[in-house]
Amino acid sequence: MSMSDQITVGAVAYHPRVVTIWETFREHFAAQAVPTDYLLYSNYERLVDALLDGEIDIAWNTNTAFVSVEQRLDSEAQILGMRDIDAEFATVIVTRREDEINDVAQLAGRRLALGSRDSGHAAILPLYYLAEQGLDATADCELLRFDTDLGKHGDTGNSELHVVQAVAEGQADAGAIGDVTWVRFREEGLPAAQGLEVAWRSPTYYHCNFTALPSFDGEQAKRWQQALMAMSYDDPEMRHAMTLEGLHHWIPGDHSGYQSLAAAIARERMAG
Repeated sequence: MSMSDQITVGAVAYHPRVVTIWETFREHFAAQAVPTDYLLYSNYERLVDALLDGEIDIAWNTNTAFVSVEQRLDSEAQILGMRDIDAEFATVIVTRREDEINDVAQLAGRRLALGSRDSGHAAILPLYYLAEQGLDATADCELLRFDTDLGKHGDTGNSELHVVQAVAEGQADAGAIGDVTWVRFREEGLPAAQGLEVAWRSPTYYHCNFTALPSFDGEQAKRWQQALMAMSYDDPEMRHAMTLEGLHHWIPGDHSGYQSLAAAIARERMAG
C-alpha cells in the first residue's frame, strides 16, 4: 500500500493524553493494514477548516464541530464511528441538596451557571431543552457563564468544574454540566460535588464522532471503519488508550442524535 493510501485523521489537543491515545491508535491501524496518521489542532474551528479544506481525511469531532461541518457543507457528512458513550449523552442540572428544586419552572428568577458557550452539553443544549419545557433561561434566569477553554467545546471539563464550584459556593443556584462529567466528579470525590444533586436531566443526544466529507472514498471509508471497530478493550495494548479516550468499544454512527443540537445552534444564530 502506497503512502498515497495513508489516511490522515485530525483531532484537537485538549490534553497531553491525546498524543498517547493517537500514538497507540496509529499502531493499531498499521496492524490492521490501514495506514493512518494524525494531525493535532489547538481548537475545533481549526479542525473543521482542515477537514473542509482537504488537509485531513477524517476529523474526530465534538457534536458542535460536526454540526458546523454539515451546516457549512449544506449536506450530510459521513459518520464513520463513535464511542459507546457518545450515543447516550445527556446534560444534568445540579443544585444544592437543601434547595429542593425539582421542576425547571422553579429556575425562573434564579442564577443558572453554564459552561463554555461553545459546549453543546454544558451551554447550547441546556438552554434549548429548557426552552422546550417552557423556560426561556436567557430571559427568565440570571446566566453565569464560564467561558474557559473556548475552542475546545467543553472537552477539558474545566468550565464544568467552575460551574459545580459556583453552585456549591452559592454564586449560582443551579448549574448545567454533562452527565459524564458529573459522574466523573462524583467518582473522583470532588469536594464541591458532595453537597449537590441532580435536579433535572435532559433527553439523550449524540456527542463525538469521526466525520468525513461526502467525497471521501467509500472503499477507504469502509476499510478504516472496519479497522476502527476491530479495536478491542480486551487487548492489553489497547486498553489504556481506550480508557483515556473514555470508551469500551466503538459503534457505527448515524445522524439521528444531532438534530436537537442543529436546531439549537440554528435558533442561537437567529436570535443574534
